[in-house]
Amino acid sequence: MGTCPVQGSKNVALHLYAAALLMRGPVTIHNAPAITDTAVCVEIATHLGAQAGYVGTDFHVTPPARLGDSIPAELGRRIRPTACFGAAVLASTGRIWFPLPGGDAFCDRPIGLHLTAMANAGATVENRHGGVDVRLTDARPKAFSMSLNTPFGPSLGATVTALFMAVRANGTSVLEDISVEPEVLHTVDFLNSAGARIELLPGNRAEITGVDELGHADCTVPADRLEVGTIAIAAAITGGQVLLTDTRRADLTPGFLDCVEAIGMVLHDQPDGLFVRMDDEIRPGEVVTGPHPEFPTDLQPQATTLLTQANGTSQVVERVYQQRATHTPGLRAFGADIEQEGNRLKISGPTAFTAADVEGNDIRCVTALVLAALAARGESRIAGLYHLARGYGALVPKLIALGAEITFVENDPGMIAP
Repeated sequence: MGTCPVQGSKNVALHLYAAALLMRGPVTIHNAPAITDTAVCVEIATHLGAQAGYVGTDFHVTPPARLGDSIPAELGRRIRPTACFGAAVLASTGRIWFPLPGGDAFCDRPIGLHLTAMANAGATVENRHGGVDVRLTDARPKAFSMSLNTPFGPSLGATVTALFMAVRANGTSVLEDISVEPEVLHTVDFLNSAGARIELLPGNRAEITGVDELGHADCTVPADRLEVGTIAIAAAITGGQVLLTDTRRADLTPGFLDCVEAIGMVLHDQPDGLFVRMDDEIRPGEVVTGPHPEFPTDLQPQATTLLTQANGTSQVVERVYQQRATHTPGLRAFGADIEQEGNRLKISGPTAFTAADVEGNDIRCVTALVLAALAARGESRIAGLYHLARGYGALVPKLIALGAEITFVENDPGMIAP
């Protein structure tokens, strides 16, 4: 049995970094993941005038008396929560220009609801110079009410943007249909510990009474449930077992646990962490993604890979995004029998994977292909590995430590050969 540590959550950390810009005084965020997105956030905070950096797994930031009013395009286009950073600056200083956000490009992910939250808080919004120029008409945001729902469920990012505007607003704001993902709940706790007045109410509602300014607070990033799920699936697909330290079953959503346990995965808490193994063969199943506490969309590509090894027909339904299937061409190259119709995948297995040369173009797509290569007979080559560094600090070294045979191709850091 191998033992593997778990990094801090990428998606929680990025929103906490943005929230820190709303505060006055030094902030330390512990257990920050050592990923390239963290480095980009340090650069953004520094450009805005903050003193920022990270040592080990501690992210330090001290905002200036007045933040700058622009986020460089070359930085903002490299991460997804750029609009949340923009909202933090806007709520603090009254003006911000930021580029359209970047991140993974597996589908179109507009920021209209973020901009609506800013406009509802009293800002003018203009498209300018390939980005968005936003200015408050008053010294502080005004109180507002709005729904954060979309055709695919509550928007996580727009919920955070709306919270940032509301905590500095002049009056009491009411947010309906908010996301209750862990990323949002940890951000709320962090803001409240610095003096915000956010009350979460039944029915996915929040009531926020604005304050003149926030103090400062330290916090700790929780375990990355996506890395936990990824390594658990890696163990299952290779017939291994692993003890994941610094995490528990409670860090995973009921939707994920119900699905993988129905497929045959065994997960139980031990004093040192979470033990994972497969119970005999992989059984067919159904994955239906959705907002928390349902199955996380960011584990859907990895789960799809696992289901190719199940004895029977499985189904994957993507309900968070219009579609998420950039990993399917690569899996087919390994031999997977996958049919796609809209946001649904039909998977027939088991498939005895054979080695293939493939390329991924987003974090979870590349992850799914790495898992397929580990299960394949022969040597595979995977391009696009640099995407992994945005979401995982050391996924490949961890897999190697657990027994995977992976080498980086000389003169091409973006390619590996499992």
